[in-house]
This record gives sequence, C-alpha cells and structure tokens, in this order.
Amino acid sequence: MIKGVTILAVLILGGLSPLAAQNQTNSAPSPGKPIYESRCAACHGLDGSGGEAPNLASAADVRAMPDAQLTQIVHDGLTGGMPGFSGNLSTADITAVVSYLRELQNPRQTTATGDAANGKAVFFGKGECSQCHMVQGSGGFLGPGLSGLPLAADDIRSAIVTPASSPAGMLTTLTLKNGQKISGVVRNEDNFSIQLQDQKGGFHFLDKADVTHTERATVPLMPPDYGTRLSPGELQDLVAYLVSQASPGGGRGRGRRQQ
Repeated sequence: MIKGVTILAVLILGGLSPLAAQNQTNSAPSPGKPIYESRCAACHGLDGSGGEAPNLASAADVRAMPDAQLTQIVHDGLTGGMPGFSGNLSTADITAVVSYLRELQNPRQTTATGDAANGKAVFFGKGECSQCHMVQGSGGFLGPGLSGLPLAADDIRSAIVTPASSPAGMLTTLTLKNGQKISGVVRNEDNFSIQLQDQKGGFHFLDKADVTHTERATVPLMPPDYGTRLSPGELQDLVAYLVSQASPGGGRGRGRRQQ
C-alpha cells in the first residue's frame, strides 16, 4: 500500500474506549479488517509488519502520516510502487482500511504491567474503590462487583479514568412519612414501589405512597478525577490488580511496573 515516504514520527496513543464493570466494551471486528486482509496483507503482512512491501505498523514515517494522506495513497497508489484501489474499493472501504491500519499501529493493551500488590493497596486505600466496589467478597455494594472482568487492561483503565454516566450509578435519597431518610442505589422501580440498596448492602423495599420526597443525585457515584487523583504508576498498578482478579481466586500480579 505505501512505499518510499519518510517523515518524522509522532506517536500519540489513541483514546480508550469507555468501559466500567457496568459497560463491557469488547469491540466488534473492524469493518476494514477483511478488506485489508484480502487486498493488502499479501504484500504488507497480516499484522502490517511488511513483507514484499513496506512495514505499515511500526514504520515511523507511516505512523506519522495524517489519515488524509494515507487515504490518498490507497486511492491513487504510488508511482513505481503500489497500485491505486479507486477502481476496486469505495470511499467508505478505503476509510475503513485506513482506520484498521491505525488499529494495527496502536494495538490495544490487553495485559497489565503494573504491580498488582500495590494496586490492591490503592483499591482499598487511596483510591477508595472498595467503598463502592467489591472484589472477591471484600468491599462495598453500591457499585458493580469487579471480580472476573472479561476485559482488557485498556478497557479497565478507560472505565476508571473516563467513567460512563448512568442513572443506575446515581445516589438516591428517599424521605419517608415518618421523617426517616434512606440513601442508596435504585435496584428496581415501578409506578408503585422502589427498591434501594444502601452502602452496607441492605435492601429496602418501599411503597411510593410512603415516600414524601425523592432526591436523585445528578453526579455519578464514580468520581471522574482518577486520572489526576492517582499517579500514572498508581493507576497502572490498580489496573494490574483488577486484571489479576479476572478469575475467582485470582490475585497474582502480572509483573512489576515497567519504569
């Protein structure tokens, strides 16, 4: 697809897809993948590492090209090099191929390189994650349990740094006719009744006729500032700890954090 272009590389890791334990974001296959594999892989390799044609995945000059330039090369080809695909691929197909090439250049991190033991200390300490989330039977009840997450490290990191807003993650406080106030997360609700789970895990089944006031928080329970509250190392360790809990009885680290 590309040959003989040299410019300085600028590598910026792309944004991470939001996930939390409540939102699994295992991505669907890229629409550009089958096109790339049928049209480009024979020369550039299935992983883009090159063969008869240049390396597209890690070559600095290719990584630094803007999408518009890559699109033009695929469309028009290169003189004395690769043929153009304008007669074989639609504009949408070419866009999909370029998008898939970016995936080959910036593969998602599926394993964690932090220190899981330090991450556990962050989870139950500075991060205060255990106030809402439970891991292997320890922790709070308001947030989703985090044991056995079928997620890649990048997904977990994204859920921590850019949590998804959801009404299910908002604190609700009910005031009853007798003046009692009960706060928790709504687990079930219909026109006549509401069910709350409080921070200690207790369930409260209430008739709405007994509720005089309902106050629903507008800010999610999940803090949005973990990207600054935790250092990069602490965040990496926390992700490693959660990855290590991917199966019951987990807890082994995935190696020390890389310096």
